Amino acid sequence: MKKFSIGYRTLKTAIGASLAIAIAQFFDLHFFSAAGILTILCIQPTKKKSVHAVYTRFVSSIIGILLAFLFFETLGYNPIVFGVMLVLFVPTIVSLGVSAGFVSSAVIIMHIYTEAHFTWALLANELSLMAIGYGVGLAVNMYMPDIRQQLDRYRLQIEANYQKIFSEIAQYLRNGDTLWDGKELIDSVNILNKAKALAFQDVENHLTRKDNIYYVYFDMREKQLEIIERVLPKITTLPVIVQQSELVAVFMEDISEHVHSGNTASHFREKLDDVKEEFAKMPLPNDHQTFIAMAALYQFIEEMDAYLEIKQSFKGLNKKRADANVSHPTH
Repeated sequence: MKKFSIGYRTLKTAIGASLAIAIAQFFDLHFFSAAGILTILCIQPTKKKSVHAVYTRFVSSIIGILLAFLFFETLGYNPIVFGVMLVLFVPTIVSLGVSAGFVSSAVIIMHIYTEAHFTWALLANELSLMAIGYGVGLAVNMYMPDIRQQLDRYRLQIEANYQKIFSEIAQYLRNGDTLWDGKELIDSVNILNKAKALAFQDVENHLTRKDNIYYVYFDMREKQLEIIERVLPKITTLPVIVQQSELVAVFMEDISEHVHSGNTASHFREKLDDVKEEFAKMPLPNDHQTFIAMAALYQFIEEMDAYLEIKQSFKGLNKKRADANVSHPTH
């Protein structure tokens, strides 16, 4: 059984529907309760979806009114004519890309059918219901809660996971074994999926903005995670611990202590170049297992360079603003 809770969207729906009905009733509109129905149908998860919902419902309702007038006034108000009208109405709104407004327009059409006589007063009544229902729905949906704090919590969780992963890699390079269960990898996948979905929702809540710096950030982290998952087998299958392992371990330990949302990747790529130079100065392998271990380590270094290159292309979050939203800022 799910936990009982009342979300902001539920509250907006209740407030919006009540307000729409009250306004329609105040102006003594016929079928005034329909204003509440139209409002409910316009409450959407994001602002862009709400605007699109109002657009589709308004267009389909206008088409419905026109067809209802033509069919009912010409052929009569009876169930057969109503059915024939729907046969034409549905493919029309589908072809125009406004089929999402079918239910709303059906409400308006049913009003006309119930009255059984099309008049200017009826037209004014239905247009008023549409204006109130769609207008109130759009107005209340312009409020969206600030989700930056949750995005920053996801950011900190991802960065903490990456710190742990890199720290465990450093330990393995030194000791050749670790009790780490790798849960941070699975946890990171789940967090990134939720974080990207939430960041995309924030994009949808800004009518003029087409991107979100948090979405770009989490997308960047997702690409890095693919590299991490790819390089782990190279480390965990080393046949022996060679002299170069400590060199790479020190570098990984350094990275683990500096995982944050800023952009210092160029600095660490320079350090990685130093690691490569030191790597080249070390003695060549004298047996097959040492050769395999050194080759795997060098491949690992190249992959970490790709990891840093992805981060270098990211301009970085505004950390002063981001850390102001959370209680535990990163380095």
